[in-house]
Amino acid sequence: MTKLKYERPVIKKMNAGLMNKFGTRTEYQPVTHIDGVGVKDMIKKYGSPCFVISEKQIRRNSQNANRAFKTRYPKVQFAWSYKTNYINAVCNVFHQEGSWAEVVSGFEYNKALGNGVPGNKIIFNGPDKSEKDIREAILNDSMLHIDHFDELYSLIELCEAMDRKPRVAIRVNMDTGIYPMWDRFGFNYENGSAWNAINKIVASGKLNLVGLHCHIGTFMLAPWAYGVAAGKLCDLMYHCKTQLNVSIQYLDLGGGFPSANTLKGAYLPGSDTVPSIEEFAEAITTTILNYGFKQDELPLLILETGRALIDDAGYLLGSVLANKRLSDGRRATIMDFGVNILFTSFWYDHKISPAQEFTHHSEDMVLYGPLCMNIDIVRESVNLPLLNKGDQVVVHKVGAYNMTQWMQFIAMRPNVVLIDMKGTTHLIRKAETLKYMEEMELMPTFLNNK
Repeated sequence: MTKLKYERPVIKKMNAGLMNKFGTRTEYQPVTHIDGVGVKDMIKKYGSPCFVISEKQIRRNSQNANRAFKTRYPKVQFAWSYKTNYINAVCNVFHQEGSWAEVVSGFEYNKALGNGVPGNKIIFNGPDKSEKDIREAILNDSMLHIDHFDELYSLIELCEAMDRKPRVAIRVNMDTGIYPMWDRFGFNYENGSAWNAINKIVASGKLNLVGLHCHIGTFMLAPWAYGVAAGKLCDLMYHCKTQLNVSIQYLDLGGGFPSANTLKGAYLPGSDTVPSIEEFAEAITTTILNYGFKQDELPLLILETGRALIDDAGYLLGSVLANKRLSDGRRATIMDFGVNILFTSFWYDHKISPAQEFTHHSEDMVLYGPLCMNIDIVRESVNLPLLNKGDQVVVHKVGAYNMTQWMQFIAMRPNVVLIDMKGTTHLIRKAETLKYMEEMELMPTFLNNK
């Protein structure tokens, strides 16, 4: 019988909610202010719905993540994941906190350059890099993470023509014990594809192999899986040194750390089930430190964390349009925002808080958006106080992906507001207008009825 591995006991904070003489509260306290700014004041000034970003929370999250890793490992660098939220003001807060840029398209690459990020501090990931994108990245000394053999062969040909030797890494996919395995991107570790790619890079003499990269999944709830991934990257790094005489400068463990949102179908709230950033830091850094590298051989550890650093810094403010009863008797409340701008409502049971004092009466209800689509459901079932037409609500933890995956469908995309460290609000993305939406349209003359 195999002896079980010892795991140290941990104490985790549970969030049972406030108690009163009737037991726990059915839902949440009203949220009338965000960072000291009145919710109703912001809606009056910027309209409903609108997104609100807290600069204070972004900086707090960034500093906490840096502290968690840098107190455990001597060489750490975060790179902000542009696809998570690429509004320039948001990106620049992270860059001020010391983050590089991690991009997955030419569009994002140029946004990073436009935000003043030096080329040598941009990591270019993704399977779709055009020749133009690659040329620009090479000229700017950016780190190119190779995703597949076709990209590798094209890159070698391009380097011959340009007479440049760019810095490159390969993306490695692997079995970490989490299924389904993310093997769509990169070269597989177990079947030898990753080692084959490394050998081709070194043999070409045209590329400078400086890093190894992996991204094992999204909203990962198992810190130990990152320990497995770090160990396999360390194995590759060791073999590069001993068999090919190539020194790997950095290991990029990608992103995937979860926010404290509650996944649909989860029995407990995310605040009780999501591991802390410290647990991920412990799993990754302990693996690398214990591998056996000499102190001066330790690689730079790069993290591309997105969701865990921005989700709880974002809020969506909205208003009640109407109430009605469904055929089965359930109460339905219709909001002025839907899945068009709250894409993550497909994934999460977002916390919804009234923005004003409310009656003690509550009821299970469905929260719908305003779209003429049956799938436009913000919450399938939630117990909330009885909301009346014109009441406002605050949706929590919406900072990740909603402002990059929102749709221009039926309703136009709203204002985005930043609350700075002093409690002053700034409009960082204007609401769309019909003129803006039609700017790219062209009308054939035979259809012009004006």
